[in-house]
Amino acid sequence: MKDYKTVEESKIDEVDEPVIDYNKVYTYGDYLKLEIDEMVEIIRGKIFRMSPAPRTKHQIINGNIFYRLRQQLEGQKCKIFNAPIDVVLPIENKKRTKSTTVVQPDICVICDPKIIEDKAVFGTPDFVIEIVAGKDVKRDTQYKYSVYEEAGVGEYWIVFGEMRFVEVYILKNGKYQRLNAFSEDDIIPVKTLPGLSINMNDIFEGV
Repeated sequence: MKDYKTVEESKIDEVDEPVIDYNKVYTYGDYLKLEIDEMVEIIRGKIFRMSPAPRTKHQIINGNIFYRLRQQLEGQKCKIFNAPIDVVLPIENKKRTKSTTVVQPDICVICDPKIIEDKAVFGTPDFVIEIVAGKDVKRDTQYKYSVYEEAGVGEYWIVFGEMRFVEVYILKNGKYQRLNAFSEDDIIPVKTLPGLSINMNDIFEGV
């Protein structure tokens, strides 16, 4: 197992600037009314463009992870989803339309069926995986990291496709603790969902 620099120690690319109106704080209610062609996310009230269609490498990695975890979740109450799916992160004591964060995780696992509705997930996933792509690095390693931590996502994986390693963060006392950076032949356990794991070789199969 190699020892990589943490996200905080690494030099990362800048994400695209927020678009549309810099002075407005957007909510999920506003998101539903947007009349634009491109897909966007809202993070703390600011709108961010989604990347163009993911590259084939990103799609292969996503498919590999989704397939392996879905197999292990067969017959269990927890459900696995991959993008595009709207996840509206809650704000305590506020209506869902007032939420200022609407994200589309690459992969998420949800064990509470009450938060899964037809239009979106309205609540906090148990486990989220983001696959870093191009200028989205800062979005995944800082902005999304922050809102996932604040919302109480129990486990957060950041997959660095180009460098072929995975950083794993576990929520403890409301703050993320870095479990490790996994590479090569490592097997990564899903700490928040005992019994689940995935081999690094399976993640990067075909890449």
